[in-house]
Amino acid sequence: MIQEACAMIERVEARERRSREAKYGRRNKIRYIDRLLNELEMLNLAEETQVPERLAMELGRLISESEVVEVPHQPRLESVNEAMDVLYELQDSLMFNETDEE
Repeated sequence: MIQEACAMIERVEARERRSREAKYGRRNKIRYIDRLLNELEMLNLAEETQVPERLAMELGRLISESEVVEVPHQPRLESVNEAMDVLYELQDSLMFNETDEE
């Protein structure tokens, strides 16, 4: 009886730990997207139209790692506005998933 209770407690604790990890992972990704959006907004305000190479690489990695948004093809993300649109889409998907799972 005690062993069954211990096993049940371990399962509940493991489920809660996975839930916390997923929640904090989403929050960290949203913060990262916010930082990238801020950089793109600064470029937009400076009337820059092209995404710098370093930022384009970060965006490409984020999109390829994303499991939330299905991107039919790898967006080129050459313009600042295109990159911002994709990031807003990713961010919205993460926020909607967060409320669904809590």
